[in-house]
Amino acid sequence: MRMRKTVASIILMVVVIGVFSITAFAAGDHETWNEVVDEMEAIADEAYDIYLTGDIQAAKDKVDVAYYGYYEKLGFEKTVMAYISGNRAATVEYQFSYAKKAMTAGSPKDEVRASLDELVALLREDANRLDGKKESAVGVFLGSLLIITREGFEAIIIVGAIIAYLIKSGNKEKTRAVYWGSLIALGASVVMAIILNSLSAASGANQEIIEGVTMLIAVVVLFYVSNWMVGKAESAQWTRYIEGKVQGSIATGSVFSLAFAAFLAVFREGAETILFYQALLAGTQTYFNMVWIGLAVGCVALVVIYLLIRFLSIKLPLKPFFLGTSILLFAMSISFVGSGIKELQEGNLIGVTPVSGISSIDILGVYPTLETLIPQAVLLAVTIAMFVIQIKKWKKARALNAAVSGDVEEPQQPEHKGL
Repeated sequence: MRMRKTVASIILMVVVIGVFSITAFAAGDHETWNEVVDEMEAIADEAYDIYLTGDIQAAKDKVDVAYYGYYEKLGFEKTVMAYISGNRAATVEYQFSYAKKAMTAGSPKDEVRASLDELVALLREDANRLDGKKESAVGVFLGSLLIITREGFEAIIIVGAIIAYLIKSGNKEKTRAVYWGSLIALGASVVMAIILNSLSAASGANQEIIEGVTMLIAVVVLFYVSNWMVGKAESAQWTRYIEGKVQGSIATGSVFSLAFAAFLAVFREGAETILFYQALLAGTQTYFNMVWIGLAVGCVALVVIYLLIRFLSIKLPLKPFFLGTSILLFAMSISFVGSGIKELQEGNLIGVTPVSGISSIDILGVYPTLETLIPQAVLLAVTIAMFVIQIKKWKKARALNAAVSGDVEEPQQPEHKGL
């Protein structure tokens, strides 16, 4: 029954993505990405001319027009992510920020010009790659497959781990709250996608801020849930006499936290997935069927991943399973910190301080700025400290359990030698 609900949920996601993608997106009047870059280059030149007049804020606003009104609104960013890489898109996005940072600092005109030229060069290179790609059925299929698997993987991993945890801990009846959280998130994703899609270039920063805040909320919830899970690992190890179940029932508040974590995971990915498919459909000239086939195959792959998590976890010993699940959620929270702060940087809410020698790793939420790396390092340190504290608690619990059960090691008797 639960399995059917899970499969039905993913099928529902396919349907809403398909309907919304067809009805809610209108492609622009540009036939090639180089035409888009031509207009963006003209806007960059205008921003430079304004900067020369001394109106720094107006110059930065003009750069934002190029970013929100063209790079994002026309689907340039998402097309780059689908057909080139997420790391490349992050590199270009940060170049927008670096150009504005140079303006804010009042840098010499040659430095500002060089920063804008670098931005245009990156955009032109991507446009040439995208325009030079001869559309093929395989290319469209792989682009569609990559979107759904990349965006859905994190959500499936989190939801699957939470469901497996509840079943493993003897609380199978409480998985309903997690399923409902995921289903509600699907509906909320459609609503949010409509809202984000309707935002104009002038308010484009709001989209980044909304996404960033959602991710940071998810960080708090995931960190709480993972810390709560790791606290159960040793108790499960020492209460096998209760048929391997975690001692005591999961509290209502904890169930809500688990359901809310699932909601945020699906909600965070759902709206973005819809927007990605809008861009993919807008850029596809002929092989529309390959978009849907890629989407369907990707959903099947996600179902398989979920089932592997769901059933293989049952065969794992309790303590390694609980520890592995909590570590996974800790890792996801650290990734979300980087991604969330990056969104706030794109929304002009947080500054950008580049760090040399580090490349963007989009899938892990690692970006070459102090603003993203420092919070991740702090969260990692806190995570390690929590594990150290928990290990000490386990040792105390183990000693107490041994004392209560009388399972104390008998002193060895001296060996008696023959007379």
